[in-house]
Amino acid sequence: MVLPAGFALPPLPYLLALLLAGGAVAVALWRRDPAVSDRLVLALVPWMLAGAWLHVLHVVGAAPEAIDPLLGTPAAYLTTAILAGAVWLAVDAGEIATERAFAAAGAAVAALVLAVGVQWGLDEGTFAPAWPVVAAVLGVGVGIAVWLGLRRAYPGVGDAGAAGALAIVAHSLDGISTAIGIDLLGATERTPLSRAVIEFGATLPTAELLGTAWPFVLVKLALGAGITALLAESVREAPRQGRLLLAFVAAVGLGPGAHNLLLFSIMG
Repeated sequence: MVLPAGFALPPLPYLLALLLAGGAVAVALWRRDPAVSDRLVLALVPWMLAGAWLHVLHVVGAAPEAIDPLLGTPAAYLTTAILAGAVWLAVDAGEIATERAFAAAGAAVAALVLAVGVQWGLDEGTFAPAWPVVAAVLGVGVGIAVWLGLRRAYPGVGDAGAAGALAIVAHSLDGISTAIGIDLLGATERTPLSRAVIEFGATLPTAELLGTAWPFVLVKLALGAGITALLAESVREAPRQGRLLLAFVAAVGLGPGAHNLLLFSIMG
């Protein structure tokens, strides 16, 4: 089994609503064919955060009952993608400051969800953000360092642009936040493949000194850097498709990483 623990489809009425809404938004985007720039990929970041943090509300039981079935795994990410796609269509139709308006809308949603999560942690008396803040700083810092080093070693990787940098930083954040959660906060890994890497780390003689999850960090950094390097040519030859692929790669890292940061912050 490779799916994470807790993976489950929502009840049928919610699932049908998601499929219909997702199909409608996808068709509308395909017909409108909006441009995909580096700035637009960066504007997706707050939407990725919003999706991850919505799922945290589901995990801790802080989501309103009416929408809670839409916030499980993987429904939370599809719900957010539909909302983001609808907003993207709306702002693109207006043709004014598209990326800025799209990012601002996502930031507003993310801020609201974050506020609900933090308030839950405060109410429960379990709000403890110190280690998650350390994880965020290290994750971003190491990711940027890897991106800069990769660009220096292989200048052609620079063609991946901001989307490539985001992909590497996202996976760095996921790896480092997971390592801190596992080795310092007593968290458990829900994804079987990731758990296998961490269990392997526990068998190494370095486990007592460096913890069990450092091999997972290396794997995530290698994946982020390797996929970005491979997709750099796609960005050169077909910028739209290449950037969309890198945005997906970034979401796969940033979603779990952001989820870790908020969950560890409000669970104490």
